[in-house]
Amino acid sequence: MNPLLALSNASIFLLWISSQYILIPYVIHLLLLVTSILYSACHYSLTLREEQALGRGEVDPTKSKEEQAKPPPVTETLRTEDAMQFPLVGSASLFGLYCAFKFFDKDTVNLILSAYFALMGCGAVTATFSPIIATFGGPFTSVNVAKEIKIKHPLPAFIGGESPWDLSFDFTLADIVAFLGSAAFSVLYFQKKHWVMNNVMGICFCLKGIEKFSLGTYKIGAILLVGLFFYDIFWVFGTDVMVTVAKSLDGPIKILFPRSLIPDAVTGKIELSLLGLGDIVIPGFFLALLLRFDAHNAKVSYFPTNVHAKFPKPYFHTALIGYIIGMGVTMFVMIHFKAAQPALLYLVPACLGSSLTTALVRGEMKALFAYSEEVEEENEKKD
Repeated sequence: MNPLLALSNASIFLLWISSQYILIPYVIHLLLLVTSILYSACHYSLTLREEQALGRGEVDPTKSKEEQAKPPPVTETLRTEDAMQFPLVGSASLFGLYCAFKFFDKDTVNLILSAYFALMGCGAVTATFSPIIATFGGPFTSVNVAKEIKIKHPLPAFIGGESPWDLSFDFTLADIVAFLGSAAFSVLYFQKKHWVMNNVMGICFCLKGIEKFSLGTYKIGAILLVGLFFYDIFWVFGTDVMVTVAKSLDGPIKILFPRSLIPDAVTGKIELSLLGLGDIVIPGFFLALLLRFDAHNAKVSYFPTNVHAKFPKPYFHTALIGYIIGMGVTMFVMIHFKAAQPALLYLVPACLGSSLTTALVRGEMKALFAYSEEVEEENEKKD
């Protein structure tokens, strides 16, 4: 077992619990929680290596012939054009939300968005807690509900996708129990909007997002980070749009940190600071890619995936340290100047600079840029 991974998982839970009763200094709370989230999520993203290997047509020798015959899982991988367009799409979405809050009733907008986030949050919380419940074994893993459902449709592929629609499902009892608990939690969140419940959903979004999504290559990751570097600077320093949306939107797009546990006499609410999920997830995608590159360099086996496997992690560790330093600088500048800061202004140079320096020192610059998780592209090259 990787003791640091176990410690990170425990830290996430303990910080969530203790912050409700003990006032933890804001900067320490933020750095500890974010570091724990990144360490855990990046290590769980090692499961992508197995899925990508199956997508390339490799066979898992640890599975039965029946399991080997199943179609390989589809992995989400960013393309170069997507990375280039991301800041533009993000800007359009951000400005759209700003206009919605400016020209429509704020409570109505938040009601609609809260319903959406509660639905998405239910899925994220289910995906996070189902594997935890499954560790108890017994009926949680042995009881299985599966059905193959395929529906043909006459719609063009660009509208309805490929025909038939595959609505098949395969659930264990752990999945069902996790879903029922998550559904009840999401309904309660929709009603209460408590900051503690917000953080549960926010943390789950971070963990599952980083775990399941691949940037494809280092170059694509660098393009995305550089684009969002300028995106963050413009919308924070150039306008009031980013800050207005972050403060107005009452949803789990941010993690909240209490600055006081005593409610305000007028509002009845405690003072909270926030960190947008994008400042965790976007660098998290990049750090997870570097960890999988470390595993690739160390020739760690795809089958079976062991997230606790021990191997050298020079790129991941240096980038994680760079991220922590970048976030620390962000906090210092924000507190010193008493003004909101675009975190990616400091995080992007820290992550890119640390990884490039590591590659330069180790003489692996070419290998870093050659590493690819783009399954389709690699298959085309083989053909």
